[in-house]
Amino acid sequence: MALFGLGKTRESLLGKLTRAVAGRSVVDEDVLDALEEALIGADVGVDTAVSLIEAVQERVAKDKYLGEEELKGLIRETLLATMTGRASGPSTWAHLGPHVILVVGVNGVGKTTSIGKLAHYYQREGHSVLLGAADTFRAAAVDQLKIWASRVGVPIVEKGMNTDPAAVAYAAVEEGKKQAKDIVLIDTAGRLHNKVNLMNELSKIKRVMEKVVPNAPHEVLLVLDASTGQNAVNQAVEFSKVTEVTGLILTKMDGTAKGGVALAIANTLQIPVRFVGVGEAKEDLVPFDATAYVNTLFA
Repeated sequence: MALFGLGKTRESLLGKLTRAVAGRSVVDEDVLDALEEALIGADVGVDTAVSLIEAVQERVAKDKYLGEEELKGLIRETLLATMTGRASGPSTWAHLGPHVILVVGVNGVGKTTSIGKLAHYYQREGHSVLLGAADTFRAAAVDQLKIWASRVGVPIVEKGMNTDPAAVAYAAVEEGKKQAKDIVLIDTAGRLHNKVNLMNELSKIKRVMEKVVPNAPHEVLLVLDASTGQNAVNQAVEFSKVTEVTGLILTKMDGTAKGGVALAIANTLQIPVRFVGVGEAKEDLVPFDATAYVNTLFA
């Protein structure tokens, strides 16, 4: 399995780039159009694709011709410059009390599974973790999180479905503080069709948690399904309107040719990618590294 699960994306993108320049003695409008199509097909985003094409045009104006390897190298260097400072691995913290992480995202993107994997990751890093099942509108979400809590061996605070999500969040943070846990991970309902309700709910959750631990939540991680491409970018934009998203988790990177979506999101919102999901196992949530990501894309 390729690093970050980029095998399909890399094969698709590099294959199209190779076909775009094969047998060409000059980089003309046809080549540039083919390059743009290849980039947009990998869901790097229109803005990113345009900036890359402009970089190629500028270089061609000087050197007249770029071979396939030079072209790949130029695109790689431009992408690295784009991603620098916009995407990074897990954050660090230095405040008192548990570090509270609120996890948001629409249903079906792998949010609850990502929370279980995130708990496992932080445990491996030597931190104690507690889960809060505040997605109380779906019975399956509570049950799924209980299964993950058991699987990775962490305690969970849950009150079943149809209870007040803020009450669950409050109880989880309170219990995390009582047990002197390092991290409290809170699952939330995955609704975006009614943004007013979602905004009110997240605001209420934040207010009650702050009563227990100042400035909680310290992170708001948005989970996105990379395989949905541009739709994931749209979800990121919409969630950013209702809450301050501090980082992203991209799931299903291993099963898509649209892994360039990390570039589109970085370019559009400048929200750091924290983790990527590359498989089904509990170990298959890995910290994101922008340089390694771009290098892997063009390996």
